[in-house]
Amino acid sequence: MSLPPPIAVDGLVKRFGRFAAVDGLDLRVAPGAVHGFLGPNGAGKSTTIRLLLGLYRPDAGRVRVFDLDPATQAAEVTRRLSYVPGEVNLWPNLTGQEVLDALAGLRGRRDAATERRLIDDFALDTRKHVHAYSKGNRQKVVLVAAFAAPTELLILDEPTSGLDPLMEEVFQRCAREAANAGRAVLLSSHILAEVEAVCESVTIIKDGRLVESGRLTDMRHLAASVISARPTNGQLTALAAELAASGVDTAPAADGTLRLSVPRQHVPDVLGALARARAEDITCAPASLEDLFLRHYRAAAR
Repeated sequence: MSLPPPIAVDGLVKRFGRFAAVDGLDLRVAPGAVHGFLGPNGAGKSTTIRLLLGLYRPDAGRVRVFDLDPATQAAEVTRRLSYVPGEVNLWPNLTGQEVLDALAGLRGRRDAATERRLIDDFALDTRKHVHAYSKGNRQKVVLVAAFAAPTELLILDEPTSGLDPLMEEVFQRCAREAANAGRAVLLSSHILAEVEAVCESVTIIKDGRLVESGRLTDMRHLAASVISARPTNGQLTALAAELAASGVDTAPAADGTLRLSVPRQHVPDVLGALARARAEDITCAPASLEDLFLRHYRAAAR
């Protein structure tokens, strides 16, 4: 018999008065996976996370974390997970090390060797007091605490807010290492490049509703490819009209470059048309996560 997934959400609804912050959401996060949780501001991501932590009670639907109900078994749930918020508030008069000691004491378990390694990896000076830390250094403290804790699930809500690019690379490596060790990671982020770098599956939501969910490779397979080219001999307008008539989204740029969003099955025909028109600087690439997100967001907005 297979074990239940670390996160299993079905038909989740959370209302505040007449406003539905989450409306019929389904979400699954498997062990050993980094799952991206995407959506614009106000989409319902943070509300969903608070429901997973037992801070809110659902109005309808089912929420399970390790097959436990966070609304009634919050203490058991939180012992088995690490949570990193985007806005960190720590004890200002404690040093970084004292904060780590306090968080480990609250949990009752600690991996001291991993903690020391992560302190070095994140270049964190734990001798300083929290009130002297920048936003990025406060974020480092909770990231070290979360990744060092012997937990089975990490829930990360905009976790790299305030980090510089080098530290973002360290974070990405830690997320991959956590998944490789069998831990589940739910990563809520607006940084699409970050999600693309570490996630193997994503869930996209808007207005509290599911827009799309699945493995990133499968979703890219369904997305359009991106082709760019530079028409010659003044053929920009005619070529753009020809492609548009064939159902291809065209976006001529001011410098005379055509940027095309092309369904995968039409890529050979479009490349052939560009070749016949003697276009130059032709490139063809799979859709990025940003392309995929925008495509689904626009479709949901219609």
